Order: sequence, then C-alpha cells, then structure tokens
Amino acid sequence: MVRGLGLVVVCLFFVAQVVIASFDLTELGKVLDYLLTTVLIGLVVLFQPEMRRGLIVLGRYRMLRYLVRDQSPIADKLADAAEALSRDCVGALIAIEREMTLDAIIETGEAIDAEVSSSLLRAIFSKRSPLHDGAVILSAGRIAAAGCQLPLGTPPEGGTHMGMRHRSATAMSEETDAVLLVVSEETGRISIGVAGKLEPIPRENLSRQLAAVLSKDDAVVPERAAGTAARTAA
Repeated sequence: MVRGLGLVVVCLFFVAQVVIASFDLTELGKVLDYLLTTVLIGLVVLFQPEMRRGLIVLGRYRMLRYLVRDQSPIADKLADAAEALSRDCVGALIAIEREMTLDAIIETGEAIDAEVSSSLLRAIFSKRSPLHDGAVILSAGRIAAAGCQLPLGTPPEGGTHMGMRHRSATAMSEETDAVLLVVSEETGRISIGVAGKLEPIPRENLSRQLAAVLSKDDAVVPERAAGTAARTAA
C-alpha cells in the first residue's frame, strides 16, 4: 500500500509540475508543494507501524551488518530465538558464561556442545522437549548444556509475583557474572538479568541490548574455548 500510494503521489506531482512549467502557474506550484509536504507527513503518520517493521527488517540484512561491526556474533541469534519464543509464549532461560566459570551448573544438565542457532534453542525450549524446563548454558560462544538446574532465589518481598525462571535468573546473576536471558511463559515478556537486576527489554531493542552487554566478553572467549572442548571430551 505504501509503495502504491507513493507511486500515485509521485506521478500526480510530476504531471502537475509539467503543467505548471508549461503555463507558468507559479502560485499553483507553491500550493502543490505545500500539498505534497502534507501528503508525505500524512503517509508517515498513517503507516508508522508498517514503516517501523520495515526498518527493523532492513536492519537485519547482512549487507548492512558489514557496514556496522557486530559487537557480539551470538546476539542476533539469541534475539531471534527469544523473539520467536516470546510470540508463542514459550518459556525459556539462558545463561551466558562470562569471566566466572559455570562448570558446576553445566554438570547438572545434558551436555550438547553445539553452535548457537535460533532453531536449536527453539527446539530445546519446545514444550514437548524433555529439556525445556531447565536452563541452557552458553560457554565460549557455544551451547554447552541444556536442562541445567539453576539456584532458586527467595521470593521477592512485598507480595510481588515472580515465576521460577525469573527467580532463578535473579539468583544466578547475583551469584555469578553471567548474563541471563529470560522469556516469560505467561506473558511472553523478555528480560535480561545482570548483577542481580532483571530488566524487561522490548523485542525491537533486544539484539542491541544483548550486543552491548556481551561485547565486553569477546576478548575472553578464545581463552575459554579450550576449557569447553576439554570439558566436553571428558
């Protein structure tokens, strides 16, 4: 619709400019300029949601990503998985290892050692998956284990309702420096937990927020990769 209306407006404006130039209708030309400006502003207001979604999709093209250095290679994959799970109201809990090792937590689940992908994360947290109730642990940029058991924090004071995933994420982020990504099964809300604080993040800002949090860990990833490989072999 936007393309169709835009084409009609451009064609009409072009025809009007030809007529104005042919008959030297200066005043009419000014009126048409004001009218064109009003129409363009009206289109922007009328189709704001569609234009916003289009810009989000445009920003995900690989060609544009090359122009802006990707701060964290897994941020987009995690964001894609979280957004898909959020739309379907499927709960998820992901812990991303940073400086502090999560070996003790990894040992409570099923070892996987796979590359991070949106499809794999969605399959793990599918309600029919035997691993969907636990947490997924990411170490050295890879999925180290799934179905892991995180420490369950105490209920919040003041009668505030908080599900088990959110309590676990808060407790885990307090005890370690890991980044926690949580998708609520009840509301589909996506939250990021760091340093004991759990903050809801809009879907359109999720990839950027994850990249900002994880970018500082790129330098230590190669150092942890050898440890992860040895742990998997054992």
